[in-house]
Amino acid sequence: MPALSPVMHVKLPAVGDDTDVPASHLGKALTIKGRLDSLGAVHVDGRVLGQIAADRLVVGAGGYVEGDIVANDVRIGGRFTGRIFARHVTLDSSADITGRVFHHTVTVAKGARIDGRMPWRPLNYFERLEHLREAQS
Repeated sequence: MPALSPVMHVKLPAVGDDTDVPASHLGKALTIKGRLDSLGAVHVDGRVLGQIAADRLVVGAGGYVEGDIVANDVRIGGRFTGRIFARHVTLDSSADITGRVFHHTVTVAKGARIDGRMPWRPLNYFERLEHLREAQS
């Protein structure tokens, strides 16, 4: 897989935006390689290899994501390898993550497997994620 861009240029939708954007569902048989951008929610039951920017991301118990995630809210129930930049992160009991999780709040269910670091960040860190210092390493 080609190396990800060292700087991500992403502006998250403001919290509380009243948008009627339907959720996008990626089924078990689907694999996406590259960049995935959505103004609404994304539910992944298949595989994504690359960058995801969305308002809300849910990785189902059978889903797999490898790469960077930038979102307001992230829920992981499947496997994840990479970095998460999100205000709120929830790891279900079936979650299996490897990497770094930059968050303001995090909820970890008993049984979730975590191999990595989970540094806390203040809310203003997530206001504009155009030049992520951590993404440049």
